[in-house]
Amino acid sequence: MSGVAEDRSARAIQRTATTPDWYEPYKISQAIKAGGLIYVSGQAGIDDRGRTVSDDFLTQGRQAFANVQRVLAAAGASFADVVKVGIFVTDMAADLDHVITLRGEFLSEPYPADTLLEVSSLARPDWRIEVEATALAR
Repeated sequence: MSGVAEDRSARAIQRTATTPDWYEPYKISQAIKAGGLIYVSGQAGIDDRGRTVSDDFLTQGRQAFANVQRVLAAAGASFADVVKVGIFVTDMAADLDHVITLRGEFLSEPYPADTLLEVSSLARPDWRIEVEATALAR
């Protein structure tokens, strides 16, 4: 034993869930709070019943960002606390301008760091966008 007491509270991992929690059957946490940060799992354009809201990219994107906002609120945070965003899209050429629109609608100065990736598919074939976030825990 080194004589240095381990601060277990600094290493605590706290799960955040929303109701309904459509991620539970997949063994995924909506968010994890650890080390002063909140890590929000990727959120898609699905409604409270787990249904994709529309084929339209902006409609899906607004719902995905709203879902991130809901998970942040359940964890005691908001978009003002977000330091990093990851956005995954299935067609960068078609939807880059829409992504910029969504950033402007949901994020504000100072804008968080961001990674934008085109992927060949998401968890469901009708999903066109998925958004994840990392935020400061209050």
